[in-house]
Formats: sequence, C-alpha cells, structure tokens
Amino acid sequence: MSAALLHGTAVSINGNGVILLGPSAAGKSDLALRLIDRGALLISDDVVPVIVGTSGPELHSAPNIEGRLEVRGIGIVPVAHVESSPLRLAVELSDPVDRLPEVGQCTDIAGFAVPFVKIIPFEASAALKVEYALRMVVDAGTQPMATHADLIQESRTD
Repeated sequence: MSAALLHGTAVSINGNGVILLGPSAAGKSDLALRLIDRGALLISDDVVPVIVGTSGPELHSAPNIEGRLEVRGIGIVPVAHVESSPLRLAVELSDPVDRLPEVGQCTDIAGFAVPFVKIIPFEASAALKVEYALRMVVDAGTQPMATHADLIQESRTD
C-alpha cells in the first residue's frame, strides 16, 4: 500500500471521490462549499491523503481537520463529511480553460492515471460542471489506471 499527500480539497459525490487542485486562493474550498450545498460530502480540505489500496487510489480525510472546511471571510466551519472515497476525478482550478477540451485527459496521482478536467472555479456553473464531468467518468466506467510498473505488478498479484 502506497500513499501521497496532496494540497487540495476532496469531496465525495454519490460515493465517488473528486479532488480539487490548484494553488492557494484558487477557489478549492469555495467550490467544495458549493458542491456540499448540492449534496456532496467533504472528505478533506487543504491537505488530502491519497492511499492506494487493492482497488486503487482512495481520498482520505486528514485526522486533525476532519469535517472542517475553511470558508474565506467566515472561518473554519463544520460540514457534513465522510472519511474516504475512491478517487474517480481530478479537477484543476484554472482560468482560462479550453472551450472544447480533449476527451479522456488524465493526470498522474499516486502512480495512477486519473480522469482530469480543468474548470474555472468562480463561474456560477462550476459546481454543475464538476458534477457533469464526474457523471461522464462514471457513465463511461472509467477507473484510475496504474501507471508505474511496480503498481501494475502489485495489482496483478493481489
């Protein structure tokens, strides 16, 4: 079992883990708050442990900040949360984004090629876009795939 620690915010949407990535003040917590308002559950804010288990990478809560989200201008607030979810989608918060991005883009997280999209975080439709991107991944049956030979070998022997 391997692990990574990412700077980001992770939410669970219908049991599927989504990690929001970007530099400080990019809007990760703000977008997570809007997703939580739409029914998502917080996994972790600011620091996200990624643990690779037998079924692939999982997003976990950081124990010292579990169930807490930074809401800029308000403070640290308790929110509905879950301890972990399997990683299904990585979202980079970026401006600008491609109008019609290439289909099937992935990024490497903890040795796995993870479905990936870029979204402008402060657009009114940003939360909906995350949900649509996740729905496309789930509907296609896309799962993160091991990219390193040692992980591929581990998955064959498990």
